[in-house]
Amino acid sequence: MNADEFKNRTKTFAIRVIRLVEALPKSQTASVIKNQLLRCGTSVGANYRAACRA
Repeated sequence: MNADEFKNRTKTFAIRVIRLVEALPKSQTASVIKNQLLRCGTSVGANYRAACRA
C-alpha cells in the first residue's frame, strides 16, 4: 500500500466517522461519546499526514 492510498483511506475513514457522529441521537450522553469519537476518528489521518511531512 503506497502513501497516497493510505491518505485516501484515512480521509474516507474520517468522513465515515463524521457521518456516524451526525447520525447519533441528540442526548447528553451521546454528546460526550460523539465528541470523543470525532476527535479520535479524525486524528488518524491528521497524524499520518503530519508523520509524512516530518
